[in-house]
Amino acid sequence: MVHFVGAGCGAADLITVRGARLLSEADVIIYAGSLVNPELLKYAKPGCAVYDSAKLTLERVLAIIEDAEARGLTTVRLHTGDSSIYGAVREQFDALAARDVDYDVCPGVSAFCGAAASLRAEYTLPGVSQTVIISRMEGRTPVPERERIRALAAHGSTMVLFLSAGLLDGLRAELLAGGYAPDTPAAIVYKASWPEERICRCTVDALPQAARESGISKTALILVGGFLGDGFERSKLYDPGFATEFREAER
Repeated sequence: MVHFVGAGCGAADLITVRGARLLSEADVIIYAGSLVNPELLKYAKPGCAVYDSAKLTLERVLAIIEDAEARGLTTVRLHTGDSSIYGAVREQFDALAARDVDYDVCPGVSAFCGAAASLRAEYTLPGVSQTVIISRMEGRTPVPERERIRALAAHGSTMVLFLSAGLLDGLRAELLAGGYAPDTPAAIVYKASWPEERICRCTVDALPQAARESGISKTALILVGGFLGDGFERSKLYDPGFATEFREAER
């Protein structure tokens, strides 16, 4: 059996209770060493075989899993954040299914959730934005034409950008061309929830300079939108004049 486990966004105690249990029971752990906090490996039981997938190809990962399966062992494939976002897991799922290897998925706390927590921010502020776009700047790996930053920026909604901290000159140009004003609030969150976390608040126009001054070029999320500002409407959910299924409106 293979368990795909989301490690969370950084802090070792942000893994789920289920994820921690699966780690403690595993005979083999294959973890994303370039991104996962090594403190999580302390959950492993004595004698557990641990492999760093940053040094492995997909084929090598599959070979390790096949060997474990042949010996009746349990494997945890530990991915950073939540594996459903830029986790490269579908190719692993398909390969395991082709080999008749059973697997399941344990979700994790994504970095976009960790970044919002660190900023004490709400992505979906009434009257500001009710939509969150999670994407990335095109780099060595392309994105579909319809999903390029310029096209997505035209919505003017909240944007959370992964894998883009080293491409900020191009990102700024695309955000501005898509319709964001230069003074739109933005933030760079480096290693959300890690001990070395850093937060840089700025504007869209100042993103490249802010990153250079902060020495941030990777392992950071770029957040863009009016949700980082101060203006918003009060939520209807707790408005005394708004009736709900559970509460009459006050007059």
